[in-house]
Amino acid sequence: MGFLEYLVRNNQQILLLLRQHLELTFLSVGISVALAVPLGLAATRVRTLERVMTGVANVWQAVPSIAILALMVPILGIGFAPALVALTLRSFLPIYLNCYVGVRSVDPAVVDAARGLGLDEGNILLRVEVPLAAPVIAAGIRTAAVQNVAIATLAAFIGAGGLGNLIVQGLALMDTARLLAGAVPTALLAVGMEILGAWGEKVFTPKGLRVRTS
Repeated sequence: MGFLEYLVRNNQQILLLLRQHLELTFLSVGISVALAVPLGLAATRVRTLERVMTGVANVWQAVPSIAILALMVPILGIGFAPALVALTLRSFLPIYLNCYVGVRSVDPAVVDAARGLGLDEGNILLRVEVPLAAPVIAAGIRTAAVQNVAIATLAAFIGAGGLGNLIVQGLALMDTARLLAGAVPTALLAVGMEILGAWGEKVFTPKGLRVRTS
């Protein structure tokens, strides 16, 4: 059976697996954003938190993705939940680091000028530093999303569904059509995430910076 014929015959199954893949990707990145952005902002103000969080995040990133999935199984069992937790942990670092580095990289002269205008630290962070760091933060989210599209294929090993199911089955059965039915949509999804992320970076870039960049 050819690749296109397999797609047509199994379109409902592929759409279901695609939906599961998207759920894993978007939920994990969304939860990571909710956790990593506040912690990244806080780390720019609290030195102890900066040292602890950056160290933990870097060490955790060195752990292979399949090992993170395996670590979740004894705690949460198999299925969607452990895969979601593992993907959330994996996408945490690029978002956290980009948030932290983006705010830290804001020109000190701009921050001093804001202080001279009478802004307190909270307003400087939210009204000056975060808008200027927004493109860098958006780039971290973009990186995490594209990364998680690929890593989500490993969720098939713990029964969490997704397009990885077809890839694993195709490899086990030496079925090229089945393998491509999982791999091609995954690759297209990663490209789509890259395009969506680039658009998001443009949207969140302040107009003044857009003009300067162009």
